[in-house]
Amino acid sequence: MKKIVVAFSLILTVSGLSAQNKVLYDFKATSLDGQAFDLSSLKGKKVMVVNTASKCGLTPQYAKLEKLYEQYKDRNFVIIGFPANNFASQEPGTNSEIKAFCTKNYGVTFPMMSKISVKGTDIDPLYNWLTSKAENGVLDAPVQWNFQKFLINEKGQLADVAWPKELPDEEKIIKWIEGK
Repeated sequence: MKKIVVAFSLILTVSGLSAQNKVLYDFKATSLDGQAFDLSSLKGKKVMVVNTASKCGLTPQYAKLEKLYEQYKDRNFVIIGFPANNFASQEPGTNSEIKAFCTKNYGVTFPMMSKISVKGTDIDPLYNWLTSKAENGVLDAPVQWNFQKFLINEKGQLADVAWPKELPDEEKIIKWIEGK
């Protein structure tokens, strides 16, 4: 019986460690155009993952996100947008409608992925990792609203979160990008 308890404890410990050892690069996504996007292609870059919506009071953050991306994209930094309809149905569009909206209204050039769920029973595995300390090994950060920003370091590990009302160009984020 003692051997069974020890073996079970070891299994729980190993499975807990493996969950915490996951990094951004362990996930895949699909672009708004339906193309596979392997997040391991971002190795060595700082990444901001942000859930977006087209009909939200925070939607103008797209402009600041694009400006930030343009400013730092040549310095090993990328923004990845994930449209989500989890809050007050503020992202009702199809992937093609979302792409047209982002391009026409904000000139978005940073990578935008297909619409996903960022909370609830159908939460996307990436967002399960981002929001759960048991998964990311750093912190619990359930998505509060549209435009929550997750900051991922060059090793693919969660480094910090910027809440929805924190603007993309706030000092905290700039210092993180610049390594200050």
